[in-house]
Amino acid sequence: MIHRLLAVLSLAFLCGSAVNAEPFVQGGPIGSQTSDGYNALGPVVQQPIDFPHYRHAKDMGINCMYCHTGARRGYVSVIPREDKCIGCHQNIESVKDKPRIKKLFEYWDKKEPIPWKKVNDLPDFVRFNHERHIQRFYFRQDRPVREVCGYCHGDVANMTVDRRVKSLSMGWCVSCHEKDHKESVTNMKTSHGPNECWQCHK
Repeated sequence: MIHRLLAVLSLAFLCGSAVNAEPFVQGGPIGSQTSDGYNALGPVVQQPIDFPHYRHAKDMGINCMYCHTGARRGYVSVIPREDKCIGCHQNIESVKDKPRIKKLFEYWDKKEPIPWKKVNDLPDFVRFNHERHIQRFYFRQDRPVREVCGYCHGDVANMTVDRRVKSLSMGWCVSCHEKDHKESVTNMKTSHGPNECWQCHK
């Protein structure tokens, strides 16, 4: 009984905290960072290679899903395999002498996976479905990919090593699910995100 009471009180606290969070604004600025009062800036994660997101996503305009292919068709966005990186970089002579690229080829030559570390890591009991969000906001609403991914991940296109900038807490997610979102770019009908526990906790 006491466990059930504590769970209800925790849920009420989290949902109550979500009231101040701003909605997912239709047509908001690309990679916009809404102020949500969650003090969400995460720790600096030391990666084996300081991957320059700004060079790929901003300077070259590469779509996030070109590298993170799982985002449009599964729960996990996935980190690209080394052969995807090598497929481009073996043909770009101008950067082969850069320390980052040398390190990439060292892993490739040794046939070792790059030991990337998670930045936006959720607890094991949480199931976030990338596909459902990408399908709705990117494909059906035709919003810019940097805006859609940026709502949870921040303006990664202006980062070098990715850093968590949103809390990704239950209250933060609930605050977005409570808002009205258009169902598609051609349909003015709006709806909320699911609020059943089993949709995210399995």
